[in-house]
Amino acid sequence: MLKQTILAAAESPRLQRVVQRHGMRLGAARFVAGETLDDAVVVLRRLNESGLRANTTLLGEGVGSEAETRAVVDSYTTILDRIAAERLRVNVALKLTHLGLSFDEELARVNIGELVAHAADRGNFVRLDMERSNHTDLTLDIFETLWNLGYRQAGVVIQSYLRRSAADLERMIALGARVRLVKGAYKESRSVAFQQKTEVDASYIDLMKRLLSAGTYPAIATHDPAMIAATRTFAEQHGIPKTGYEFQMLYGIRRDLQMQLASEGHPIRVYVPFGREWFPYFMRRLGERPANVGFVLKNLRSDRGDRGVRPGSDRGQTPV
Repeated sequence: MLKQTILAAAESPRLQRVVQRHGMRLGAARFVAGETLDDAVVVLRRLNESGLRANTTLLGEGVGSEAETRAVVDSYTTILDRIAAERLRVNVALKLTHLGLSFDEELARVNIGELVAHAADRGNFVRLDMERSNHTDLTLDIFETLWNLGYRQAGVVIQSYLRRSAADLERMIALGARVRLVKGAYKESRSVAFQQKTEVDASYIDLMKRLLSAGTYPAIATHDPAMIAATRTFAEQHGIPKTGYEFQMLYGIRRDLQMQLASEGHPIRVYVPFGREWFPYFMRRLGERPANVGFVLKNLRSDRGDRGVRPGSDRGQTPV
């Protein structure tokens, strides 16, 4: 019940205005590497220096005009250039609604084509994030178009809580595409998505096994110890080397586990978002684990909160 309430609140413009007035003091700095690219680069470099790979994304989803999408394309072009200049082991992830998908499909196609081409020029990789289920078909169609145009340095995401995902996964495996497997964090109806954790977990394990057996360098994105253990066991039983896949985790969550797995030889990639439009992302992180609400309330009660702590610092990032 609390999870559904939090996810519903993530769509409230009024609540967003109230929350963002308090900025990072509410605890968003725990999950977001600041509001600027300069902030993010500090975090990305520190992760690389500690032996972790990363991908980064500019927070923001729906936009309402071609001019807004142009600004997003320019921002991602700058991000890709900065990654190359800094020689960071970082790729990028983006949402197609941030490029205009919700109001102009053709515009979104043009924008993502430009960014994937620029990433190819910079020797980088672009992951198309998956959003609400009403965008799934178009996201996969656009990705497949890019793939057929010869862009192989692009990947996509499959969400285990969607009932359709087994068929979608087979489609991506047939292409040879790189897939990131996640559970899913949007509020969806029962007809579209599994509602019980046991169902979502069972789907995740089935999809993970299929990916490890037939996929192309899968990304297993989870902090769930049971999912990680199931992945490691399946890989070991079937002779799949640690370098044949990677675990992906979110910035600010279970850094201890990230470092432990890395020390054991598992490639780890940390998802590092940044930007001023952090509210929806922050709320979805709370929804995934409502116990994190206590962290926010603690910050509100604290005289210190996050004041004086630079974005991306280790303070306040106790593993959860």
